[in-house]
Amino acid sequence: MADVSTVKPGGFAALGKILPKAALGKIFPKPVQGQGNSIWVAAGVIVVVAMLIIPLPTVLLDVLMAFNLTLSLLIILITLYTSRALDFSIFPSILLVMTVFGLGLNVSSTRLILAQGEKFDGKIIKAFASFVVGTSGNDGLVIGFIIFLIIVAVQFIVITKGATRVSEVAARFHLDSLPGKQMTIDSEYSNGAISEAEATRRKRDLQRESEFYGSMDGASKFVSGNVKVGLLITAVNIIGGLIVGVGLHGEDWNGAIQNYISFTIGDGLVSQFPALLVSTATGLIVTRAVSEGSFGNDVVKEFTRQHIIFWIAGFFLLVMAFLPGFPAYVLVPLSALAFMSALALSRKPARAQGAEPAKTREKTSGQAAESSLVAPPPLDPLSLELGYALVPLVDNEQGAELLNRVTRIRKETALDTGLVVPKIRIIDNMRLDSSEYCFKIKGVEVARSSLRMGMYLAIIPPDGVKEGVVGEKSRDPIYGTPALWITQDMREKAERAGYTVVDPSSIIATHLTEVIKKHAAEILGRQELQAILDTLRKDYPAVVEEALKLPQGLGGIQRILQNLLSEGVSIRNIVEILETIADYAKIQDASVGFITEKTRQALARQICFQYVDEAKVLSVFTLMPKLEQAIIASRAALKPETRGRWISALRGANKHALDTGHAAFIILCSEAARPLVKISAGRDFPNLVVLSSLEIVSDIKIELLGEIKLEG
Repeated sequence: MADVSTVKPGGFAALGKILPKAALGKIFPKPVQGQGNSIWVAAGVIVVVAMLIIPLPTVLLDVLMAFNLTLSLLIILITLYTSRALDFSIFPSILLVMTVFGLGLNVSSTRLILAQGEKFDGKIIKAFASFVVGTSGNDGLVIGFIIFLIIVAVQFIVITKGATRVSEVAARFHLDSLPGKQMTIDSEYSNGAISEAEATRRKRDLQRESEFYGSMDGASKFVSGNVKVGLLITAVNIIGGLIVGVGLHGEDWNGAIQNYISFTIGDGLVSQFPALLVSTATGLIVTRAVSEGSFGNDVVKEFTRQHIIFWIAGFFLLVMAFLPGFPAYVLVPLSALAFMSALALSRKPARAQGAEPAKTREKTSGQAAESSLVAPPPLDPLSLELGYALVPLVDNEQGAELLNRVTRIRKETALDTGLVVPKIRIIDNMRLDSSEYCFKIKGVEVARSSLRMGMYLAIIPPDGVKEGVVGEKSRDPIYGTPALWITQDMREKAERAGYTVVDPSSIIATHLTEVIKKHAAEILGRQELQAILDTLRKDYPAVVEEALKLPQGLGGIQRILQNLLSEGVSIRNIVEILETIADYAKIQDASVGFITEKTRQALARQICFQYVDEAKVLSVFTLMPKLEQAIIASRAALKPETRGRWISALRGANKHALDTGHAAFIILCSEAARPLVKISAGRDFPNLVVLSSLEIVSDIKIELLGEIKLEG
């Protein structure tokens, strides 16, 4: 097989004969589209690093130094014309590359100066040296060296220190405000003010901003380090130049000082001037936190807002011009310029207003008045408000565990009750105590409690515990049972002792579930019902169309569903419910209450199986016939004395049910009495279940716990 090295230049055809195409493809792969720029940038970075080791010729050094100056100028110009920091997001990486690039040039120039001595022919370094040092001998050297030190001091002490501090503060405050900004985006998305794509874009920008300011916090150290290294290299150049010039090249002290110190000052200025531009750009990009345009536009806009400042400045300059010793030929023209600027700015609004036609002004003012009468946004169907100490529960940086739980609760509620819970708005409320939270339905508070962040709630079971646990006494915010707030190290012991231990996010999630169940009827609005019907229409168009054509309409369907939800009946079987409504709504003078009872009877099996035990036994109380008739006759409006005895009898029956181990308190009565019994006792016993005899299916056994009757 022929050796590849014997192939003549340009003989790629012969190379193709020697190596197969697959092998050539691996050796010379085709560049992927869009990778050309990346390849050039990668090659440039490698060259920059190689400059620290490989000596450069003088001509190439001049080219690279000119390129360094140009690139630094471009960086500060981009910063001046950038309105947002994210528009120049590669700035931290550019800082690192520019720092290494400058150090590489320093090392290369130092090598050439020490090696060539007075024969060194770097045009840019000699130009800077002659411009600053001049030809005035040792005086020029001293003056040039002082100027160099002043430039370095200004860059290091003023610009670099300030930019570093601003970067640190900006990074810390941006990270601290990140959870609140994310909650604001979630709230706007929940309210429908922005789309999902817009919310995703804003969150992505927030994430990029936090990464940018975090990177700037570290990248600013590159600038300060570059200044320190520049001073060190300058000292090394001077000492090393004198040693090399006098000791190795045999030059006299005066000539060595003139050559090496002059070259060192020029080299230092060539390296520090671009670094000064980059340092200034660093300070600019981190100090412009709020901007609507480029730096130049912002300067003009904000300096020309008020003309009074130019009147004051002009008067001050004019007074100074008449004071002894002050140059009037400088201050008087400046004062006149300030007065002219003030006069021009004071006339600008008047000219703009005078040039506008009267009709346009009337139209604009009318539009402004109309736009000021924008209707306020509607109240949220359901919202959760948090004290500032609970904000970490919804912070994406800390896992946002509560947000994930809320999403699961909405899905589980839809499966259990059939109610599609609207998006829950979560906001921080400074009016709450730091550890408090509250739920609101349509802007009205329905539940409130407090938590201890970093602690766990150990709920004491009804039958007691094996051993006590040290903690802060409290109560379960949902069911009111006794509980303790305990620390992390006590959690395992409390669980072994029989406590039910829950974390703060689980408490809020459970509380939210109970709020939804308790207030499901209030949450179900017509818009939510319309969304349910629109989804159902795809598979059951006939059922939906028939139900909406009934006299009761959408509002009647809503009230029937609300009646079911208020008594804990799931509306997930919406098809059966709508068909039943359609069957009975056609009856003349059919009320919403009558249709509700018929709908319950259509859902009899579903309702009964909510309360039966494993043996399909339903344990109930019945009513004394005379008591039932009295409730029907009074339409649930019992006399005060009779109502007191009625509630007392219910209290005794409820206690008997709990004592015998029955979780539900159920009363079985006739169809006519069922809604009236619920109304008469619902306020005092919200968990009371009232069933009619027509709601009991045949394959369920009835266990009679007793008959409720009034004493006396």
